[in-house]
Amino acid sequence: MQTHRPVLFAAALACAASAAPAQEPAASTAAKPAAKAPTFTAVTNQMLLDARKSGGNWVTYGRDYTNQRWSPLRAINTTNVKGLRVAWMYQTGISRLGSFETSPIVVDGVMYLTTPYNTAMAVDARTGRQLWRYEHKPAIASPIYCCGPNNRGVAISEGMVYMATLDAHLVALEASTGKVKWDIEVSDPEAGYSQTMAPLIVDNMIIIGTSGAEYGIRGFVRAYDKNDGHQLWNFYTLPDKGWEGEWAEKTSEGDDLKRNIAAEKAAMAQYGDAWQRGGGSVWMTPSYDPSTHLLYFAVGNPSPDLDGAVRPGDNLYTESVVAIDARTGEYKWHYQEVPHDVWDLDATSPPVLVTLKNGTKAVAEAGKTAYVYVWNAATGKLIRRSQEFNRHEAYFSQPTAEGVRMLPGANGGSEWSPPAVNPELGYMYVLGIEQPMHYITHSAPLEKGKLWLGSAFKAVPGERQYGTFTAIDLNTGKRAWQVETEQPMIGGALATAGGLVFTGEGNGLFKAYDARTGKVLWRFQAGAGCNAPPVTYTVDGKQYVAVACGGNFQMGYALGDAVLVFSLE
Repeated sequence: MQTHRPVLFAAALACAASAAPAQEPAASTAAKPAAKAPTFTAVTNQMLLDARKSGGNWVTYGRDYTNQRWSPLRAINTTNVKGLRVAWMYQTGISRLGSFETSPIVVDGVMYLTTPYNTAMAVDARTGRQLWRYEHKPAIASPIYCCGPNNRGVAISEGMVYMATLDAHLVALEASTGKVKWDIEVSDPEAGYSQTMAPLIVDNMIIIGTSGAEYGIRGFVRAYDKNDGHQLWNFYTLPDKGWEGEWAEKTSEGDDLKRNIAAEKAAMAQYGDAWQRGGGSVWMTPSYDPSTHLLYFAVGNPSPDLDGAVRPGDNLYTESVVAIDARTGEYKWHYQEVPHDVWDLDATSPPVLVTLKNGTKAVAEAGKTAYVYVWNAATGKLIRRSQEFNRHEAYFSQPTAEGVRMLPGANGGSEWSPPAVNPELGYMYVLGIEQPMHYITHSAPLEKGKLWLGSAFKAVPGERQYGTFTAIDLNTGKRAWQVETEQPMIGGALATAGGLVFTGEGNGLFKAYDARTGKVLWRFQAGAGCNAPPVTYTVDGKQYVAVACGGNFQMGYALGDAVLVFSLE
């Protein structure tokens, strides 16, 4: 396993001007004095409902319930973005580094952040001055989690901040002080349950999903009362009845997935209880439609990942986007992208609510399969599947003991990276991974708290790995534009009414693209991987863009501990 050293961001910023091309802006670390002291605003349900119309704050993971990561702010735009400078930088000071994937929440001049090991902070969004800090003490000595330590952020409601933790806890903190109000165990951390997503607030509920499918857990989405943490409802991502599904022979029109369904049916009697240990993580924050009360989330891989012999059938609702009633947890519809997955082609990127040109309300999701799927939001009927945004080679080849080569590999397609949507253009901006992999399958028994993959998947030695950043026209499914990047892309995107799209790379570059054409208009070298979703906000009438640049453990990108915030001079 590769080891990493912390990146010294002060040095990186000091040399950024000389390291960047001549036309790029020089970095400035001089913090401007705050116009006024920060105030801790109580975020009401109405503020969450109105987030779509208000650009100044970033009050939930996807900025608003659609998960579009679209901002109406336009002070920073295609004509002046070349003037962006570092306004301030905040280093967490955490010595144990991991995948720094936090998406900041910003409310009236206060920014809330998390680290991979569940330290939460509030800082002044004007200057980066720390206001409070909470360090979670895990309930077990060594929490069990997949793919490197990470945490994707907090949820905020009224006077409270909520964080899910690697040891499968849900913690409520006072927004103004960081003091713990309550701390509950969501599930057994010693069995491999963990929490990495940013929670979602809906009315009086905190909604979270579990991780841990690589350890033979049974996945779920749950709602807890935000006042005292008691459970309100539960939806299992592995139903105990009908879990074998409809025995689909194809994932969707045009796919070439074929299975020996007769053999799987014959195995059902032996493995009919597979739903009790069959995986189904929910990695990313759901989207929500207040007008219908429908909650939309993506479900990841079955367990074990590549050994399908011990889990016959379609393995619902793994590799699916699912809609449920947010008030009760009642099932409404699902669409399974890969029935009986044996390639780790999770549905991990968060579903996004969009309105198509013909007025249809739709849900879109960028799959590890390297397609964007678009469904009718009310019925789940597939409207279209996009052009591929990454190559397919030996697609759906069955893993063997000797091994097979396949592309997309186990990281995708699109990994967990949240896309952004420009509703004015109808484009979804998707981070892609070109990483051919060699799949080797082997049987292994389930042991509590032990990694249970039934497989190994490794990058093919000597083959080129790179990334793509693609604009998909949601109204046609066609690629509007695509650019290649030096390394596979993981992290997330931000789109703004200024005609810009922001995203970062594992080599430390943070870029602004022209949303219509894909032309790079500005870039900055951060010194560590910018592998987290950017956000934008205003304080005292000034627009800022913020991104966590601390690398990614899973992809081997340089680690660090800094949040960088940019503005125009």
